[in-house]
Amino acid sequence: MGDLAVGARSGQDGPEEQRPAEPVPPAAEDAGPAESDPRAPGLSGSGSGSSGTGAGDSGDDTAEDLGEPGHKPRKQRSFWKELPLLIGIALVLALLIKTFLVQAFSIPSDSMQHTLEQGDRVLVDKLTPWFGSEPERGEVVVFHDPADWLAGEPTVEPNPVQRVLGWIGLMPSANEKDLIKRVIGVGGDTVECNGTGPLKVNGKALDEPYVYAGNTPCSVDDQGGQFKVTVPTGKIWVMGDHRQNSLDSRYHQEDKNAGFVPVDNVVGRAIVVAWPPTRWDTLPIPDTFDQNLSAAAPGALGLAGAVPLVLWRRRRVVGRTTPPVTAGNSGVPGSGTAG
Repeated sequence: MGDLAVGARSGQDGPEEQRPAEPVPPAAEDAGPAESDPRAPGLSGSGSGSSGTGAGDSGDDTAEDLGEPGHKPRKQRSFWKELPLLIGIALVLALLIKTFLVQAFSIPSDSMQHTLEQGDRVLVDKLTPWFGSEPERGEVVVFHDPADWLAGEPTVEPNPVQRVLGWIGLMPSANEKDLIKRVIGVGGDTVECNGTGPLKVNGKALDEPYVYAGNTPCSVDDQGGQFKVTVPTGKIWVMGDHRQNSLDSRYHQEDKNAGFVPVDNVVGRAIVVAWPPTRWDTLPIPDTFDQNLSAAAPGALGLAGAVPLVLWRRRRVVGRTTPPVTAGNSGVPGSGTAG
């Protein structure tokens, strides 16, 4: 305060060169504006005094931003503390993927040889059924047991780790009774087999290169090898590629679904063999199903038969009502005669 008073008198008495000012210590110069001007802590501008005030402000702002003076930066959490959170997020994502996108299934039997071998792991698309997509001819599909098809089949009791991995979709679930077969017929199709084949859909023979080598497309036994069925709407007819080693729709025609599989039981389409790596392959629809296998609808057949009849009848009616054309008459009513 004394230094500031001296400075004020010297400015009033005369020029500065006649009375040199006493040197002001830096500490006092910095403290001066803070005591005399309450706005000093918030000011910024030119001059040594302002610079000193700005330096002090910088320290105050840092202390406020960090909470309190002398606060140290927060330490990063250790990996072992973050690990449970990462595992939890991974499990939630895996569960969502299994439920809505893709699920892994294990092949337990030889009924789909050589397309699928026992022990293969396949990935099943579960997304498209959510958008109303239904199974198509030629697809390999996984479906829930429709009517105790797996009754009497041995089951393996999983250990706790396998149960958890099966629940989140990283391993096949042992609690789900699922089967995997190829779709041969869909709603409205007529599927039939006589003798050893070929297998026919809506009267058209199928060339089936995927059938197990040495097998015939149809069996000659009386328990299902010979059949002719029409698939109801909302159902599918399925058969294994190893025809002489597959208890498929043919051998369950006495159950409550007459051997058909409800579309609602279909989990999804198997799209790829994912394991083992030496067996990696996609599962496309065979070319034999590219031909037009659709069954003509009864309504379409009726319409096709009615069209010629309607045209014939119309021609007769027009012939009766049209006046004969004579000289001077154009045949168009109201047009008069030629002059």
